[in-house]
Amino acid sequence: MIPNAVKQAWAEGRPTLNGWLGIGNPFTAEIMATAGFDSLTIDLQHGFLDYSHACTMLQAMRASGVTPIARAPWREPGIIMKLLDAGAYGIICPMVNTAEEAADLVAMVRYPPRGNRSFGPTRVSFSAGANYPAEANDQVMVLAMIETGEAFANVDAICATPGLDGIYIGPSDLTLGVTNGRLPSGVDRTEPEMIDTIKAILAAAKRAGIAAGLHCGTPAYAAQAVGWGFDMVTIAADTALLAAGSRGAVGQARALLGGGAGAGAGEKASGY
Repeated sequence: MIPNAVKQAWAEGRPTLNGWLGIGNPFTAEIMATAGFDSLTIDLQHGFLDYSHACTMLQAMRASGVTPIARAPWREPGIIMKLLDAGAYGIICPMVNTAEEAADLVAMVRYPPRGNRSFGPTRVSFSAGANYPAEANDQVMVLAMIETGEAFANVDAICATPGLDGIYIGPSDLTLGVTNGRLPSGVDRTEPEMIDTIKAILAAAKRAGIAAGLHCGTPAYAAQAVGWGFDMVTIAADTALLAAGSRGAVGQARALLGGGAGAGAGEKASGY
């Protein structure tokens, strides 16, 4: 089986850069896969895509050698096992709130006797190389998202779950959960209480000897998070890159034209 390069990097103490795919298109996935990320995560929870999109995206990413990860829409065995059979080398699962839920998640990803994953490695038998059934339990990674007040209260127990490779912080939901909506959602938190919360989750992962990932909005914040000790940081999403690049190009062109060109339809509609 082709080794999981992300797990290998973590074992060697090297942090990894993750990209985010929310557009259901194999060409955008292929473009992102050539950018130099260590891993790319296909987002089936909030992304504008479904399982059929994910399959073609996994195929498009294969040539680059990037490690393919999928965020499952929920802690549900059917879709998680299908994503693994399609070729995902890792699963990020949202809204894991207790140690029991974390153990249930781990079992979905591992073949017996270490779990209850059903056997049927369709595409992954070819994309991952030889001997997949015997090596998948060690090579495939599973990360539980810590993003609610309940999960934060149970973070030590969650992190101690046997077989869990790491946790992944979703700052937007975490902020809403731990502050009961007092602070707005969003990534790249700067409030002292949220930084303390994020660092407390990180410390719990380190105590348990597992990896910690953080969803970031900018490379600068991601670099800061690596400095804190995070093993994986998400630094870019396809939707954000497309939006920022488009707006930047239009803004620069209008500035150079001195406002002479007519406003685009999008600007009229949104009042820019």
